[in-house]
Amino acid sequence: MAGLSPQITNLIIILGMMQVSKRIPFDDPTVLMGVRGVYIASNVLIALVYLFIQTQVNKKKDMTTLKYVEPAPTGSTEEGKLVTTTVHAYDLQQLRTAFRGQLMGVAMMGFMHLYMKYTNPLLIQSIIPIKSALESNLVKIYIYGQPAVGDLKRPFKQPQGFMSAMQGGQVQSDKKAVEAAEKTGRGGAKEE
Repeated sequence: MAGLSPQITNLIIILGMMQVSKRIPFDDPTVLMGVRGVYIASNVLIALVYLFIQTQVNKKKDMTTLKYVEPAPTGSTEEGKLVTTTVHAYDLQQLRTAFRGQLMGVAMMGFMHLYMKYTNPLLIQSIIPIKSALESNLVKIYIYGQPAVGDLKRPFKQPQGFMSAMQGGQVQSDKKAVEAAEKTGRGGAKEE
């Protein structure tokens, strides 16, 4: 699956795990507790990965200035906003966003499992979030040690797909876009 996009591999995993979950006796309390344990362990592992990345970001504390233009919201007539920050602050913001997304997934899964009594998604949600976390740009930079060039150059490009089209486009970091935003005075306040 090395040459496939993450969305395709996620779909393959979901379809495979749906077939596996049909054969698992969730009405057996021992099996159900085991699946719950796997789900909890996967989320603890993700939290540990994010905490390790946070310590690496804080240890490196790269104060290189980073300027980019955030796209305007979809349907808005205004232009994008200039953001001036540091690599350290940008990485911490990306990490907060990833952790917040993970907590939202846990909350949704908790609601679906505890309130609505769905058990099958526990298996899928034990695998897909770990896979997504280990494919993230921050993991590639701080754990795998890949250089921050190409697709890993900050600001990170949004993955192509339906949701990226709804969000209004890509972040622009080219010199021309940044200079145009500086001239028109759109934003520019340094984020801390």
